[in-house]
Amino acid sequence: MKKLIETIRNIYKIEDLRNRIVYTLGIILIYRLGSYVVLPGIDPNMLAQLQNQTSGGLLGLLSMFTGGAFSNASVFALGIMPYISASIVIQLLGMAIPYFQKLQREGESGRRKINQITRYLTVIITAFQAPGYIRGIIIANLPPEAIAPFDPNAASPSMFFWLSSIIILVAGTMFVMWLGERITDKGIGNGISLIIMIGIIARLPFALTGEFLSRMEQQGGGLVYFVLELVVLMFVVLLTILLVQGTRRIPVQYAKRIIGNKQYGGVRQYIPLKVNAAGVMPIIFAQAIMFLPITIAGFVSSENMSAFAAAFSNPYGFWYNLVFFTLIIIFTYFYTAITVNPNQMAEDMKKNGGFIPGVKPGRKTSEFIDGVMSKITLPGSIFLGLVAIMPSLVVNLGVNSQFAQFFGGTSLLILVGVVLDTLSQVESHLLMRHYDGLTKSGRIKGRTAMGMG
Repeated sequence: MKKLIETIRNIYKIEDLRNRIVYTLGIILIYRLGSYVVLPGIDPNMLAQLQNQTSGGLLGLLSMFTGGAFSNASVFALGIMPYISASIVIQLLGMAIPYFQKLQREGESGRRKINQITRYLTVIITAFQAPGYIRGIIIANLPPEAIAPFDPNAASPSMFFWLSSIIILVAGTMFVMWLGERITDKGIGNGISLIIMIGIIARLPFALTGEFLSRMEQQGGGLVYFVLELVVLMFVVLLTILLVQGTRRIPVQYAKRIIGNKQYGGVRQYIPLKVNAAGVMPIIFAQAIMFLPITIAGFVSSENMSAFAAAFSNPYGFWYNLVFFTLIIIFTYFYTAITVNPNQMAEDMKKNGGFIPGVKPGRKTSEFIDGVMSKITLPGSIFLGLVAIMPSLVVNLGVNSQFAQFFGGTSLLILVGVVLDTLSQVESHLLMRHYDGLTKSGRIKGRTAMGMG
């Protein structure tokens, strides 16, 4: 406790860090307030039916990512997920289209162009998803008076209602994206990831309360069962932290150096290769793909598409979890290939006079590092996939669906990853100014890359 109080004092002493934290909290407050601003023309007092329908399943997961804005019919209802989808498309294009590969090699100027293209694509994706969301509200069995069609004699919402709602939803998503970029530039960093994390945390008190009340009911297991669930949850959290921080070290021997008239032997160091170099991005990418059936079903009314959407809208079903698990493994390899460049690592070692014992410098070193990454990425991706589908397993054991989302899954991995990244950045500010870090020994290990800013 004394260490914590001293750390808080040190944070307060650093003016730049203090201002960044206050700025970030202000942006988060704006985001949370916006999640309760209901779309014009919708009666906020009659949204109970919509909130019930989005309390579980895939819609419940989407509502959690938006901090409840989805179930509140808020101007931020679509949240940041369209931007995530746009980022996936752009990164995939970067592997296949020479123009995007050229932009990636142009440094800062290329990055700005890619960000601009991503923003344009976000507008297009949001404009595509918004009508499906509005149609979902209309057919959500809400009372007719809950949706004002701006014409008291009309039997359904007017065209003006549709157009205005689509424009507002697009503007809301772009505003949320802008808030995330402000946190990245002027706050404590990881803006987009932090926006998602705040939405998840906002749902945690409701999930805990709901699970506690269900256990207190007759034959619900009682307080002992609830405490046991919390113990299991903490164990899963520890396993998730190990997954995020786990590394394998490759020994590197640096050449002998002569300083003055004295000759020193080689310096032995290690290159830490992460078991999960991709962080939580494979889960975010895969989850964004799994939201597509709901969007498509909003436009297509055929029975076959409805059955397909139903099968892939149940996050506790077999086919949903099988596809989700497979996508996570694929995206883990994909994102690791983007973030870890064996050729560059081998070249840097060669320039610094370093080599891996028993491996020739240059191409052989690059192949060795690539082989090691492939071997450690496979178990890392499988473990990541198992953690992601764990909520579906605990639901079958009787855990409340909202609380189950925190037993692993996308929610827990994002929470752990973003919290570690944020603490790592705060600790860097402290260490740069010669203050003690957040831990007594060692440094907090954040993820190598978050990708979303």
